Amino acid sequence: MDGVLIPIGRTVISFLLLVIVALAIGKHINSHKNHYSFALSITVGSCIANMGFDTELDFSHIFISFLVLVLLFYLLLILSSKNRLLRKWLTGRPTILMEEGKILEENMKKLKFTMDDLNQHLRELGVFDINEVEYALLEVSGVLSIKKKNRFLPLTKADMKMDPSPSASIPIELMMEGKPISNNLTPPYTLQWLESEAKKRGITLNDIYYAVINSNGTLFIDLYKDHFSSERMDR
Repeated sequence: MDGVLIPIGRTVISFLLLVIVALAIGKHINSHKNHYSFALSITVGSCIANMGFDTELDFSHIFISFLVLVLLFYLLLILSSKNRLLRKWLTGRPTILMEEGKILEENMKKLKFTMDDLNQHLRELGVFDINEVEYALLEVSGVLSIKKKNRFLPLTKADMKMDPSPSASIPIELMMEGKPISNNLTPPYTLQWLESEAKKRGITLNDIYYAVINSNGTLFIDLYKDHFSSERMDR
């Protein structure tokens, strides 16, 4: 029985540790797609796998290695935020592939980046004519960033001298899965206000599955029973 419980316990502990670390620094790893965050992701995955499944390895030793790895990443994160030279060394720099509409073949060769690769990345960005591109940079994350030539840029309201529309606000969820979200039910969108709005629509709060104030300030309500016909529901 112990032979079964030990790997189960190790796996549960390893998973919980990974969740805690992901909550602590997961946003940094996901938002900074660079060399050392990539290395951390792979090494953390390896540590967690060994911690959970390899019962021949001492759990405490792997746990210490895991903590050292996370602390090292966090330390480098702090240092790189204060030192631009260190940040460049750790994260790398984007490479210019096109400048003023011209392809920089030498930079392409250094990265082993072919014209097929460039054309594929451009198509993924919705650009099928390379003549539209003024600048193209390959970011450290491997994503291609481009700037189109001015004559190929879409018109904006500023170009047409139109008055900008009012800025949109973040949607405010008032009810989810039939339950009021008390933290969001603040003036002017109180529970009493929502009850009165529901009454105007001939329903009660118990009928509401989801309610949200949209970015334009209007109330959207979805009911538990939307009275769709069976034909529509079977599509």
